[in-house]
Amino acid sequence: MTGRRRTRSTPPVLPRPVRATALAAGAVALCASLTAACGVIPGATGGSGDDPVKVMTWAPQDTDATNKPGMPAMARAYAKWINSHGGINGRRLEVLTCNDHNDGVGAAKCARRAATEDVVAVVGSYSQFGDSYLAPLEGAGIPYIGGYGVTNDEFTGGMSYPVNGGQPALLAGLGRALAESCGNVALVRPDSIAGDQLPAMLDAGLKAGGHAEAGDQLAADDATEYGGQAEQALRYATKGATRKGCVVPALGDRTDTFMDSFRRARENFPAVRTATVLGSVDQTVINASGGASGPYEGAYITGWYPVASDPRWDPMKKVINEEAFGDNRIDPADAGVQTTWIAYTVLKAVLERIGDGEVSADTVRRTLNDGLRVSTGGLTPTLHWPYESKLAAVGFPRLVNADVTLQVVQGGKLVAARKGIGGAHGVADMTATLEHADVP
Repeated sequence: MTGRRRTRSTPPVLPRPVRATALAAGAVALCASLTAACGVIPGATGGSGDDPVKVMTWAPQDTDATNKPGMPAMARAYAKWINSHGGINGRRLEVLTCNDHNDGVGAAKCARRAATEDVVAVVGSYSQFGDSYLAPLEGAGIPYIGGYGVTNDEFTGGMSYPVNGGQPALLAGLGRALAESCGNVALVRPDSIAGDQLPAMLDAGLKAGGHAEAGDQLAADDATEYGGQAEQALRYATKGATRKGCVVPALGDRTDTFMDSFRRARENFPAVRTATVLGSVDQTVINASGGASGPYEGAYITGWYPVASDPRWDPMKKVINEEAFGDNRIDPADAGVQTTWIAYTVLKAVLERIGDGEVSADTVRRTLNDGLRVSTGGLTPTLHWPYESKLAAVGFPRLVNADVTLQVVQGGKLVAARKGIGGAHGVADMTATLEHADVP
């Protein structure tokens, strides 16, 4: 394990240049019909008779890597619920959906379709290809509200309005928590552009707690087994250790596949603690892997929001029960579903502020930029987006919410950790830690 960083012709963290020209050639194909790649959920009739408010939600589905079908499904359920209650200011909500297929060209197609369909915002979406979709959105003036935070591009673009701290906050918080309890720390992450951004964030948290940097282990994010990577990570975690080593898999949907290999490989090593971030592991994954007898028992997991059992999620669960009961794509404990709910909460606040005025991408963007402050019922701090956040100096001018919660798997259940990050209870703000991140 070398801790190496790969260099690429396009750095993963960019200021806000004009990128539309370079990307136009890769984004000319459009989703021309409502097929498997792009769908539409019509809202219920009613309201004032005005044109519907049209938005889009996209996410990868049915791919060999990370899939987030619950995000567009949650968006559809939200639209049905809004429309069944008279719309927003009498306007019904129309949600277009698109599958980016975990592909840069697919992400660009979704963005170009959003522009062609004249949507007022892209809301609560997931894509690893910010380089491909942000330029078309910026060219069309379409705001991107509540992306998942999977790439740093979401925290640089002027049209981006993130609702959480993404992978930067989660990994910084995890590093800060592990600094107090781990010996050697091995990070197993995707061999991809998105993966290249992860080590600096984890290391920022580790160093804030007086710990050495993590070992950096690359792995394919679509592999069917990770025996070699698991053994290499275990060797690093236990090499010369005076304290229990820790292995941090951050492979999205493939984290569970890695843990199958890890469970077998760790039989030849002393006890090693595991830790990861929400989005790589949730309660469904913990259940499927054996619950209390599985490899995640005792693992630390950082998240953006309160645990799924928290009553602050009750309004979301009510909408799911009323409009999507039995839809197994929508898991209330899934961080993608939760992010989509919060993003649509922001959209609703924007539309309520606009009132009877014109609703367009321009007016939505101006309302967001005009000092709008959005309460999410305690699921996040009050959200607002100044021109530049406190983290602008380290390349995250749009990161406005760096709050992280620390959870632990106890008895097979994901619960709030008794001792939080850095000894604090509850939510920890990672802004100061990220200010010292050595971002590539």
